[in-house]
Amino acid sequence: MKSIKSSQGFSLIELLVVLMILGLIASVVVPNLIGQGEKANASAAKTQIQRLAMAIDEFYLDVGRPPQNLRDLVEPPGNSSSWNGPYVKNALMNDPWDNPYMYRFPGQHRTYDIYSYGQDGSPGGEGPAADINSWEF
Repeated sequence: MKSIKSSQGFSLIELLVVLMILGLIASVVVPNLIGQGEKANASAAKTQIQRLAMAIDEFYLDVGRPPQNLRDLVEPPGNSSSWNGPYVKNALMNDPWDNPYMYRFPGQHRTYDIYSYGQDGSPGGEGPAADINSWEF
């Protein structure tokens, strides 16, 4: 009677070839994905700043003046009976890096300025650390 040799697993060479192929795929795909998170955060910050600007405009239509600070969009200011908010959710007060949005009224560039200092939380910077503001878009 002949014995039939059956294959019970993968050889070492087959495993090395598979690992090499996975490594090649990872070396092509991973560098393209690394920067996408920061681009998404910057895009989210721009969208949130636009939403805050719309909320400020709504506040202005109701109260007759821009808010003194962004908190007025969430909680009624003490001196206003025509406040019809909240105009935004409390979660919108911070940028995607969990730093508070900056608001300046009167603004230096427009009637009011809204801005984020980006990933590093300090003025200036490039790339993910670049400032994002309401007057440049």
